[in-house]
Amino acid sequence: MSADHDYMRRALELAARGLYTTTPNPRVGCVIVRDGAIVGEGFHERAGEPHAEVLALRAAGERARGATVYLTLEPCAHYGRTPPCADALIEAGVARVVAAMRDPNPRVAGGGFEKLRAAGIAVETGLMEEQARALNIGFVSRMTRGTPWVRLKVAASLDGKTALANGKSQWITSVEARRDGHAFRARACAILTGIGTVRDDDPRLDVREVETPRQPLKVLVDSRLEAPLDAKLFQSGKVLVAAAVNDEARIAALQARGVEVVVLPNAGGKVDLAELMRELGRRELNEIHVEAGFKLNGSLMREGLVDELLVYLAPSLLGESPSGMFNLPRIEDLDARWRLEFQDVARIGPDVRLLARVLR
Repeated sequence: MSADHDYMRRALELAARGLYTTTPNPRVGCVIVRDGAIVGEGFHERAGEPHAEVLALRAAGERARGATVYLTLEPCAHYGRTPPCADALIEAGVARVVAAMRDPNPRVAGGGFEKLRAAGIAVETGLMEEQARALNIGFVSRMTRGTPWVRLKVAASLDGKTALANGKSQWITSVEARRDGHAFRARACAILTGIGTVRDDDPRLDVREVETPRQPLKVLVDSRLEAPLDAKLFQSGKVLVAAAVNDEARIAALQARGVEVVVLPNAGGKVDLAELMRELGRRELNEIHVEAGFKLNGSLMREGLVDELLVYLAPSLLGESPSGMFNLPRIEDLDARWRLEFQDVARIGPDVRLLARVLR
């Protein structure tokens, strides 16, 4: 029914209000409808605070009895930081629950729907599931794979160059593109870069161009612990350095600045990037936003750790330069190419933004 779509669309709008704040929890919206009118709404804002269903039920009060509930995600059926939302819906006496998708959390995974059905509540699922999944793509990734969703951002000229031959790169793209990129930074749980970017650009790696209630964790891949202690990214916020050497003196110096260090070497003496992603998953990080140089970009792509590319293309040509988007090996057969699927193409100021999924 078109009304179902309208109410679910509203629930998704509510869920999106938690875009920057719900981590490590999913973004969830809830709308309660009785006799063709909305009687309660809610969205989850922060871990430990009431879930969307509880807030909507509070707003609805007795009007929730016999109502239809529209949820962007299956209600939880277990005790976590808060009691089970499935129980709250049952106690409120709702008649029907329309949910966009099943919860990928193994602790729920259908259990919420089972509770509702056992209590005689009609349950329907799958309405606008694609939109709901996109809103929680990082949470789904962590729950199903144990690793975050990795979005790699690149700003380049139309001929694919990210810097001049002399290393200068500020600014290839426009103010509007940088602001848009900061919005993607803000929704991420962590911003990841490499030692090359710190050495060349000395970035702060925080969110400045858009309002945000929190700053993401900053993650630096620095195999030999070469980052200068006065680097700008160490001057504010939480920072995690991933290294491949256990240099106690250097680690102590970083720790004295409030920086956490994890040592994750691979057989080649570099940081084990796959293990780093597993570590970030264990730390309950849902989305990782990568802003690095072509070497680290290439390593992440070669190891199959990138899920999505966020590319800003400027209407300019930089000509001969060694600085491309990715340091990838030469291939001799088109069948060996990295395949992508475009998700979105948009004009951002004078630039073009491409969002593309990496096909496995």
